[in-house]
Amino acid sequence: MKNESHQERADRNFVELLQGARVAVTGVQVLFAFLLTVPFSTGFSRLDQADRWLYFAALLSAAFASICYIAPPAQHRVLFRQGRKETLVRRSNVYGILGALALAVSMTTSTMFVIDYLFDATLAWLAAGLLALLALWTWFGQPALDRSDTGSDGDEGSSHAQSSEGSPVSSSEE
Repeated sequence: MKNESHQERADRNFVELLQGARVAVTGVQVLFAFLLTVPFSTGFSRLDQADRWLYFAALLSAAFASICYIAPPAQHRVLFRQGRKETLVRRSNVYGILGALALAVSMTTSTMFVIDYLFDATLAWLAAGLLALLALWTWFGQPALDRSDTGSDGDEGSSHAQSSEGSPVSSSEE
C-alpha cells in the first residue's frame, strides 16, 4: 500500500504473518499430537534403535516448529503497546522460516518412520527424500527464484520497492 505509514505497514505485515502461520500451526499441532501418542502404543517397544532415533528427530522438530509458530503471538502479548511492531515483524518472519524448516523435517522424518515400520528402509529413504525435496522446492526454492526475478515479465514481481533495510521487496509482500 503506497500511502500507509510505517506503523500501518508493520501492522499489516504482522497480520499477514499471523494469517500464514495459522495454516501451518494446525498441521504442526496435529502432527505433534500424533507423535506424542506413538510411544504409548504396543508396537513401539519392538522398534530398533534407528527407528527410535528417527522418531526422536520427528518429535523434536515438531516441538521446535510449534515453538516457532507460537512465538510471534506470544511475543506480541509481551511487547503490546511498546512500539516494537517492526522488530516483531522481522523476528516473526525468521520464526516462520525456521518453523517451516522444522515442519518439513518433522513431516519427512515422521513419514520415513511410518514407511520404514510398514515396509523397508529403502522405500522409506526414497519417500522421505522426495518429500523433503518437494517441501524445500515449494516452500523455499520457488519463492527464492521469485525474489531474484527482475520482474521483466510484468507479473507481481515487477513493482519493487525498498524495504526498511534497503533490500528490494514487492510492495504487496513487504
